[in-house]
Amino acid sequence: VQLVESGGGLVQPGGSLRLSCTTSGFTFSSSVMRWYRQAPRKERELVAVIFSTGGSTDYADSVKGRFLISRDNVKNTVYLQMNSLKPEDTAVYYCNVRYGGRIYWGQGTQVTVSS
Repeated sequence: VQLVESGGGLVQPGGSLRLSCTTSGFTFSSSVMRWYRQAPRKERELVAVIFSTGGSTDYADSVKGRFLISRDNVKNTVYLQMNSLKPEDTAVYYCNVRYGGRIYWGQGTQVTVSS
């Protein structure tokens, strides 16, 4: 199983970024995919989840209305569109999948929101 995040960077407050997590080695279309983030000196927190059946989604309260998770079951990729970014969104963002009784993480992508 491999998860590779990309799309992070430096953005000004109010800006947007789209993160991608390209995957391989498991049945992506039937797997629940999650985005987490970890800010300096804070615990890793769940940001968004997208279910396999019907593609329903859920979000942390702190990002509702600003972030959108989506998936492409042909490209085996999950996305996180982040709008109206705030300095408190600064963190390393990770995608995650639970498969075959194990939990897998990507290497993360840094998002920095600063003027």
